[in-house]
Amino acid sequence: MKNEIAWIDDVSLLTVNVEDLSYLYRKEDDIYIECNELRLFPDKMEKVNENTVLMSFSQEIPLGKEAKLDIGDRGIPVYARDVVRTTAFEEKYTCLDEVLGASCNEQGTDFAIWAPTAFDVTLLLNNKKIFMFRTEKGVWKARVEGDCHGMEYEFEIDVGGKREKVVDPYCKALLPNSEKGIVVNLNKSKKLEGVERPFSGHLQDAIIYEVHVRDATISNESGVTNKGKYLGLTENNTTTSRGYSTALSYLKELGCTHIQFLPVNDFARVDELNPNGFYNWGYDPLFFQVPEGSYSLRPEDPMARIIELKQMIQTLHKEGLAVILDVVYNHVYKIEESSFEKIVPGYYFRYHLDGQLSNGTGVGNDIASERVMVRKFILDTIDYWLTEFKVDGFRFDLMGAIDVDTMNKIRDRCLKEDSPIMLLGEGWELPTALASERKATSFQSHRLEGIRFFNDFFRDTIKGDLFDLHSLGFVNGKGRFIERLPHLVSGCTLEEYGTPIVSDMDQVVNYVECHDNHTLWDKLAVSNEQEDGEDRKRMHQLATGITLLSQGVPFLHAGQEWFRTKKGDGNSYISGDDINQLDWLVREKEDSNISFVRKLISIRKEHDVFRLKTKNEIRRRLHILQTPAPLCGWTLFGNKEDFTIYVNPTKKRFEVHLPSPGNWEVCATNDRNRTESEIVGEYAFVEPYELIVLKKMRR
Repeated sequence: MKNEIAWIDDVSLLTVNVEDLSYLYRKEDDIYIECNELRLFPDKMEKVNENTVLMSFSQEIPLGKEAKLDIGDRGIPVYARDVVRTTAFEEKYTCLDEVLGASCNEQGTDFAIWAPTAFDVTLLLNNKKIFMFRTEKGVWKARVEGDCHGMEYEFEIDVGGKREKVVDPYCKALLPNSEKGIVVNLNKSKKLEGVERPFSGHLQDAIIYEVHVRDATISNESGVTNKGKYLGLTENNTTTSRGYSTALSYLKELGCTHIQFLPVNDFARVDELNPNGFYNWGYDPLFFQVPEGSYSLRPEDPMARIIELKQMIQTLHKEGLAVILDVVYNHVYKIEESSFEKIVPGYYFRYHLDGQLSNGTGVGNDIASERVMVRKFILDTIDYWLTEFKVDGFRFDLMGAIDVDTMNKIRDRCLKEDSPIMLLGEGWELPTALASERKATSFQSHRLEGIRFFNDFFRDTIKGDLFDLHSLGFVNGKGRFIERLPHLVSGCTLEEYGTPIVSDMDQVVNYVECHDNHTLWDKLAVSNEQEDGEDRKRMHQLATGITLLSQGVPFLHAGQEWFRTKKGDGNSYISGDDINQLDWLVREKEDSNISFVRKLISIRKEHDVFRLKTKNEIRRRLHILQTPAPLCGWTLFGNKEDFTIYVNPTKKRFEVHLPSPGNWEVCATNDRNRTESEIVGEYAFVEPYELIVLKKMRR
């Protein structure tokens, strides 16, 4: 009958759905699974409801072979279901050493796909059907003589009662809009051998700047020829019409060490042949090892996007800028369209005990990173980006949905590189179907050595609750949370200042805004609507300044340094260029504030007391000053000089007693009216909404 089916839910357990349960029991002595010449008879049957019964067998039920459950003169198809999420399945079909995907050279091309529950898999190479054989571990293979570089390919797979065409999740190139995979001989792409990664210091010295490929250059005022493209960020000496630096030239001048790109792997919602009509941040992932085609000048050429992305990375490296990729290993765009689900249904995603899909990510599905072959795919993908594209780091979207073991294996792989690889992510606790102690959250930081976490405590202390536009923090609430500032500026790891956010200093990323939610400027426009624009700018400067001068790795959102606005849009992931583009005319207008931020960056880079490596160093060298509340002040003791920083979150002028008498150089201030370059004596004034950095040489 049409609705009758039998599901393998464990290695020896069958869930049988029938329309007439009484008929099944009348034929109880004439029931067996038939697979080729094998017959398996049930040991036990247990009724679940009026249409469902569980059948237990003493032998394992074959997988990857056509089988039926014979009930008298009727046959019910048997397909794998929950069995793919059992330990026994993992143990039997795990094959970590297999090279999956299409491996191509001049002598021949090997194709391999892991599909242990499939009845049949056929390779379609330029629409020609090629036989594939199945290994004991469920890998289907085919070898084609000669170099198949540039040929279209996909798999036709028979699994779970369906026969459909599937694009290889391991493919390295695609036709436009992900229609078919393309075989790639990587020796024929741009090789990055001999290109040195530019960052060789300690990762605590990093300053991260987050940008979207398209946003960076799409503006008419960017001065870039290849607007919105990978190659737009390879152009040197670009300026606005009035001669202010933009794009790559601007990034170099600003002084950050790492450029973090929103996802550049293949994603949905943008027509690659007509990209100007669509917009997306990139968090709708389709294929994880293929560069996004809408950023390419020639999306119809499958190799172009690979070559152009490599050119962009190489150019940034030559200019001394390291590259971090934002990667999304927590979900796929649509599970029903995912190659993973089509190839091994039910394996790659998490399910609750009741059989419902887990949706802790909030986008309909959660990738089951803890499963061995899922983890293999993630690690293989990380390896590919490191080896072939020479990237310098990864930012993990919703890292708290990834398991601890997978993140540690990623770190171990990255440690094999000659240069330090930055790993950071969102360590939020999410309601995904994984035990809390297994999630890569900040609560598990003691088990995730060397992996950094976004410091939401820092963010919400500085500007108020992220999810309440009217909420106030330190800079916009007249010093609210002043008691937390010692914790913030010391890196949020010292017990004497509060509950540690993470375990160690090499795990803290401080920030006040990123691509998500409202920009800081847009929040201030609501939370401090009664204040005039200049005062809001001063508050904004305090927030960015504290971020850059606190212990831990600072993170800036592109345009933050010129009060970036998204016109009040708090979720601009598909909002278009008008909302998301970097406005280089505003960059012109706010050049003086950019200079202030650039100065703070240079101070941080020049003096290692702003980027201390251990808790003990911070205890030795950082001293919180006694100041009139809610003014905040602290001193950093260097080997040859001392620095004192004051932050005033009010419109009131304060007189302060300096840590010691003498000559204090004014290294940086956001008070344009301050004219003195040096303060002499024991006392100084801190002006309304001023952040000032003072330096005194040791004698």
